[in-house]
Amino acid sequence: MRALMPTAAALFILTGCAAETQLRPSPGAQVLQSDANAAKAATDGIVLVADGTAWKGTPKNLELSLTPVFIQLENRGQRPLRIKYGVFSLVGTQSRFRYAALAPLSLGDTVISGQEGTGGSGAAMGFSSGWGYGRYRPFGGFGVGPYYPDPYYAGYQCREPLPTRDMLQKALPEGTLDPGGRMSGFLYFQGVGSREGQVVLQARLVDAESGEPLGTLDIPFQVRKG
Repeated sequence: MRALMPTAAALFILTGCAAETQLRPSPGAQVLQSDANAAKAATDGIVLVADGTAWKGTPKNLELSLTPVFIQLENRGQRPLRIKYGVFSLVGTQSRFRYAALAPLSLGDTVISGQEGTGGSGAAMGFSSGWGYGRYRPFGGFGVGPYYPDPYYAGYQCREPLPTRDMLQKALPEGTLDPGGRMSGFLYFQGVGSREGQVVLQARLVDAESGEPLGTLDIPFQVRKG
């Protein structure tokens, strides 16, 4: 994939005041029988499955600063889907604040305090992490995309630069998901633990050829702080 330069803007994460945060399916979510930490939503043959507890890569403490969510999308419909980071967001149930999914390379100047983890598989729910299979066409690269600084954080004692190799390798790639295709990987959101008790993962479905909106998939989550 084509390497892209990270943004010049710097985002620093203050982990000294942050708690490790994971997302667990809300009582109203459609939880998988095989995994109580994963939930799904579907419409017109498009199936979205999400797990907010799946991160096991480097850095081990990523959930102190960002909110990683592992997702799988399967296109059982008739129209190709445009998959870009901008179509995914976490929406605060009470605040209605929208937390954007961050393009991995937009984190090029981000740092996190603490020790590195020991690596590990990013796959969850038996899915292959980071890539599509079947009819999936990548755009070519983890684009820099829009930059969303968080004014609540300030940096000090920074040790771990982001994104790590694990974060890049396990990230959901952008591309076109054709009918019959499936793709999976991690999305990295702004940290929600300091301000939210519940959020909704939203995926806005868009026809890759016409740009026509095809609806929205929602999965509700509770925010659990460690």
